[in-house]
Amino acid sequence: MRGFFDPRTWSVQYVVADPATRRCAIVDPVLDYDEKSGTIATRSADAILDHLVAHDLRVDWILDTHPHADHLSAAAYLRQRTGAPTAIGEHVVAVQRLWQEIYGLPDLAADGSQWDRLFAAGDRFRIGSLEGRVLFSPGHTLASITYVIGDAAFVHDTLFMPDGGTARADFPGGSARRLWHSIQEILALPEETRLFTGHDYQPGGREPRWESSVAEQKRRNPHLAGQDEESFMDMREARDAVLPMPRLILHALQVNIRGGRLPRPEANGRRYLRIPLGALEGAAW
Repeated sequence: MRGFFDPRTWSVQYVVADPATRRCAIVDPVLDYDEKSGTIATRSADAILDHLVAHDLRVDWILDTHPHADHLSAAAYLRQRTGAPTAIGEHVVAVQRLWQEIYGLPDLAADGSQWDRLFAAGDRFRIGSLEGRVLFSPGHTLASITYVIGDAAFVHDTLFMPDGGTARADFPGGSARRLWHSIQEILALPEETRLFTGHDYQPGGREPRWESSVAEQKRRNPHLAGQDEESFMDMREARDAVLPMPRLILHALQVNIRGGRLPRPEANGRRYLRIPLGALEGAAW
């Protein structure tokens, strides 16, 4: 397993490989985007491609855990470069329908057809000789899933490192109660299971970290240790009420509900993102 940290968005993208067959999967790849200039770049994704070449790896899957609100997905770019199929959870269609209305995109195909595979809870897949399985992990979003591969689980925005707590649940379609139950399913995995998170905001300015364990989360995460469902909900809802929205949420989701595809060029050859005004009423400034 190799993690690649993107300091611009505090995101972690992963390559998980089977050493016996040299087959691998890419998890939550990042497409670089500068909102100040509108520039798109592929440096983060190209670092993954360089890693594949250096270690003689072939890609079986390009996996997203959910439609991200804080970075653009490089899934479509990496599919073009590697030919590997893309996948996400089947409830992405509910996210597409929700944001289709917010963005005013009547022509968007809100059927998940932008991905090669839509995973349901309990589905299994292979990476070489490794078997992966899917947990449905809603709460942060309507469509979040966890990939369990061997003794590792890729939980993305459900759990952060223990000193970072848990994910927010106030995005459209989010639910603190559903997040609590998703976390309990993850914590029911064997205690030695390695948990790989999708962001690290470096509390206290420490170096970025992205690996913990079920046992460590139970013991050290203050959002979980000694908490029950009601106290967690109270904490999460109070905390979310004062968190500003991610700076790229309105930029990123219109790309990510298309599987990482940019809008088509218009008559002048330029591509345009749509920023709906007043779409997230009540969000903290």
